[in-house]
Amino acid sequence: MDYTGLNYAGRKVLVTAGAAGIGLTIATRFQDLGAKVFVTDINPAAVDSARASGFSAAVSDVSNEDQVRSLMDTVATDLGGLDILVNNAGIAGPTGSIETLEAADWKATFDVNVHGQFYCIKYALPFLRLSTDAAIVNLSSAAGRLGMAGRSPYSASKWAVVGLTKTLAIELGGDGIRVNAICPGAVDGPRIDAVIEAKAKMLKRPLAEVTDLYLGQSSLNRLVEATDIANMAVFLGSDLARSVNGQAMAVDGNTEKLY
Repeated sequence: MDYTGLNYAGRKVLVTAGAAGIGLTIATRFQDLGAKVFVTDINPAAVDSARASGFSAAVSDVSNEDQVRSLMDTVATDLGGLDILVNNAGIAGPTGSIETLEAADWKATFDVNVHGQFYCIKYALPFLRLSTDAAIVNLSSAAGRLGMAGRSPYSASKWAVVGLTKTLAIELGGDGIRVNAICPGAVDGPRIDAVIEAKAKMLKRPLAEVTDLYLGQSSLNRLVEATDIANMAVFLGSDLARSVNGQAMAVDGNTEKLY
């Protein structure tokens, strides 16, 4: 079998929220495979660090349509076009039963997790259509296929990402643009630590006990690593996945229930 499809030499990639955490791991994996990678992030310090590591980078808030419109022009100029968009930017949103949630917090979750992906796709499309091998990879979640008590804004937003992905796969297939989503399980790192802490507070249960619940969510009884997500992203953007379209790819160790 020919695995040269994982050679990204000359290909141009944008990773949102790509200057830290999972996004940086994804961006680094593409770069290691030869891609020209641009990362954007809302955190100026993280952007400066990414630049120091050799990435093209800019500060941008994906929930702001004007900023995204300007960003895409900057990316296309800097990279000389765009082949792959990785919509990684997302926030955890509030934790609590639905009657305790503030409408502003609900809206903020959708502004980043859903509207941000919409803006990025909308303004990236003119450049992606000029590519001969374009792909969009949207980050959803295991919460985008399962319910998650106490995390209704996050779960609802991630279900919306799957719906957006499947619809755009139909709309853009004729243009040769593949659109897929990744549904990670709980990914090891500071973000899941904060989520577990908030959940323990909501449930009024010991932190260690809730941590064990999260570790036992999947059949593998462990957290997912950021590199697992990055590996799926580079597969979905590659020629090896040339017939993979409109899919929500679970990378979650077979998560059966979310806490």
